[in-house]
Amino acid sequence: MPRSARRFQHRLRTALDETLQRVERARWIVGVAARWERFTVWFNGREFSENAVLLTFAVATGVLSALGVVGFYEGIDFAYTAFYRWPGLYLPRMTFLAYRPVITAAGFVLAWWIMYRFGRGHDGMNVPDVQRAVVRNGGDIPSRPAVARTLASAVTIGCGGSAGSEGPVVVFGAAIGSWLGRTFRFAPQRVVVLVGCATAAAISAAFNAPLAGAFFALEEVLGTLSGASFAPVVVSSVVAAVVSRSVLGNHPAFPVPHQYGYAGIGEILIGFPLLGLVTGVVSALFVRVYFATGSAAAGAMRRWRFPDWTLPCIGGALVGILVFLSKGMLVGYGHLALHLDIFGRMAWYALLALGIGKIIVTALTLNTGGSGGVFTPSLYIGVAIGGGVGVLLNHLAPSLAAHPEVYGLVGMGAMIAGATGAPITGILLVFEMTDDYALVMPLMLTVVICHAVARRLEPDSLYSGWLRRRGESIEHGTDRDVLAGLYVRDAYEASPQTIAEETPVAALLQQLEPTEQSYFPVVDNGHRLVGIVTIAELGRLTQNPGVREGLVLAADVARPSDSVALHDSLLEAIRKMGVRGAGALPVVDRRTGRLLGLLNRSHVLEVYERSVRHAAPPKTIDESQVSD
Repeated sequence: MPRSARRFQHRLRTALDETLQRVERARWIVGVAARWERFTVWFNGREFSENAVLLTFAVATGVLSALGVVGFYEGIDFAYTAFYRWPGLYLPRMTFLAYRPVITAAGFVLAWWIMYRFGRGHDGMNVPDVQRAVVRNGGDIPSRPAVARTLASAVTIGCGGSAGSEGPVVVFGAAIGSWLGRTFRFAPQRVVVLVGCATAAAISAAFNAPLAGAFFALEEVLGTLSGASFAPVVVSSVVAAVVSRSVLGNHPAFPVPHQYGYAGIGEILIGFPLLGLVTGVVSALFVRVYFATGSAAAGAMRRWRFPDWTLPCIGGALVGILVFLSKGMLVGYGHLALHLDIFGRMAWYALLALGIGKIIVTALTLNTGGSGGVFTPSLYIGVAIGGGVGVLLNHLAPSLAAHPEVYGLVGMGAMIAGATGAPITGILLVFEMTDDYALVMPLMLTVVICHAVARRLEPDSLYSGWLRRRGESIEHGTDRDVLAGLYVRDAYEASPQTIAEETPVAALLQQLEPTEQSYFPVVDNGHRLVGIVTIAELGRLTQNPGVREGLVLAADVARPSDSVALHDSLLEAIRKMGVRGAGALPVVDRRTGRLLGLLNRSHVLEVYERSVRHAAPPKTIDESQVSD
């Protein structure tokens, strides 16, 4: 046989063998998938207790999320070693520090490339993305962009970028919870709970704060404190804390050398309210600078049409220059943070400058190709601004005997509340980090003031603003968002019993038909709303002599009532009911005042339960028409 024929025969045989191997692998994979499918059908068909299932998977989610946090921190430390420690062995210190802008720029470009190559250009996968997935997609979080975001964030933080570790670990943990739920073919409601468990576990492991982790998940991600979510979220958070402490040790993200307190009542009346006011203003500034930087960067790229990689290169260089000018004070070292004592020994203007500088470098980092969260930078800004206020108070009012470290700690909780819109998490996180009950009262006061001032100056938080600029409005959490996406026209009763305004109350009591309706709209001859009469008020009026004599008309006893229109959201309707303590509201045509129907609390509840049961995506208000 000719040599060419033998070669052709050999290649043909090799190709056939490879094809058979692929077929066998495919058959094996299909067989495993079929067996797993049968197992999940059997598992979900068993009548296991819902609490038992959720608590079991909460433990698994806590362990996996904590191990993910440990791996993420190791990745940050490896990136820091590769970018700084190894080159530092061969360069003099001052020469090496001068190269920091180049190193940071190279790290940003690498982080951008990871997202572009492995994340497929995905620009989301942060805490607001998890919130959106919980509300819109039943907790379905894609794994590939989440892993890419985690790797890119490790590079960003390790190369000297200003970003937080909580965003990546929340995304990675949420992806683990979502993957577990989808693997076991759970219903969306269970998947959502597991995502909340993983979020709590990630924050708990990252900050060694199980209580704050649990309430961050309930407050920011799930948006509910319902019993079905509370127990598994708490269990997952505690398990994650135990695992992380066994590996990383029992220390908080910001080391607190000893317990602090406040000097006297003067600080409660003057010092901490002032701190709340200042941190509220700074929180609003942080939000506005963050989004303005993103808009400016996007506009510059559209206007100049540079290659995509130039934005992270320029942003990284600017961040590196600012960090170099601060002598490295604007960022930590690897995954380790600066010590609290530093913020009590500096001049007040230097601390305020660090706080403003942190806002700028964080906005540049996260809007020019870097990856990470905003939670840890908020802590840094809070401790710097708080420490600055404390030092300044000591100069202006030495009699207060203020401890700047106390103001730094309280400032951290306040900035979390003002910048991210999570006041409960801010209070609990600082309390867990200090274990100092004496801080609770000033902390609560400052957080409340800061949150109120920040929302007054800037309605958006860093999380809700990110969503709103993408046409979403889910800052209230899952339950309220469902109501915000439903409208009065979906729930109102179009033909309620009504009362003519000239009807005598005595005759009215005899004419009313048996019904479950307890609120009766009073209308005029043009069917325009006059007011509302309740069945309870009619019962009390029977004792009035004027009523028995037919002298009292329906118009005389009708009381004014708030009303709703067909296009109003059910969330707005429920708020109006709550203000008035009403069980029903009339539905009117705003243009003519004509009564169109009646909206009852039971109607709202029925539509809400139906919407949740069918897991139908709620309608959203078109945010593109809302101006900044």
